Amino acid sequence: MDFNYLLDRLGPEILDPEEETFLLFSQDIPSQNLGFVDPKATTLDLNVAGKDYVIHQSPTILNRPGSTTGAVVWKITPIVADWLTSSDNILSVSGILSTSSSVLELGCGISGLVGLVLAPLVASYTLTDQPYVSKLVEKNIDENSHLGNTKGKNPQRRKGKSSIVHSKAELRFMPLDWELDEVTPSFTGNENVKSFDAVIACDCIYNDTLIQPLVQTCADVCELRSADENATDKPTVCLVAQQLRDPEIFEGWIKEFSRHFRVWRVPDNVLTEELRSNPGLVVHLGILHAAAEIRNQS
Repeated sequence: MDFNYLLDRLGPEILDPEEETFLLFSQDIPSQNLGFVDPKATTLDLNVAGKDYVIHQSPTILNRPGSTTGAVVWKITPIVADWLTSSDNILSVSGILSTSSSVLELGCGISGLVGLVLAPLVASYTLTDQPYVSKLVEKNIDENSHLGNTKGKNPQRRKGKSSIVHSKAELRFMPLDWELDEVTPSFTGNENVKSFDAVIACDCIYNDTLIQPLVQTCADVCELRSADENATDKPTVCLVAQQLRDPEIFEGWIKEFSRHFRVWRVPDNVLTEELRSNPGLVVHLGILHAAAEIRNQS
């Protein structure tokens, strides 16, 4: 399949962020509280895509003053992970996600669950978040390494810690602060790969002060492709999944996102039943304006 297949399946492009906000928040959205799976448990047993994962999380960090929400698993995370690994997923069918793809995730939280589930299906997967999540992320990678048919440890060590290498994928964690750090080709973990095929952000939109840094980081990751001489002609796709909570926060995000990206909402007919049956969960895809213009000229 070529890239146009993806665009055809996505349907109409979102041209009015305010209208998109109205359409989404005018529907009946059931209360899901903040959206944690279980904020009190230190260990979760989750079945995703037919595999059983053991995920360690930290209610203690969650409840510390000034802490962030990445210390526990959000409800949308296993649902999106399951959708991304389905055989008829729109990104897989269109060739965005394949055994040759490189993926970067923003705000992976302590679980790294999307990466754990998706990494065996792609060439490389880079998890990123604040440094405080690194210990539990690496613990979860180790705990679930057998599910990726692990061959062994990566001989290249970072700060005394090693990354898991799957039989068909390399899964690593790298700290990334959206406000302070720069995204460079080194995040691929492969000197021969200079950009990513997809960037994923799952339930990262909850604080209006972080909207601009998050969107700018999404754009920075996608812009790596324009400088990658070895990349395909497919632009990097940015996938943003979130639980709808506050219309002002959502509208602030989609307005900022639309400044950098052409945007589509993933339609129900290409989502899994579990995603479709949760009206408070939504997935958008973006392609940088500049990348889309170059593609249209080619």
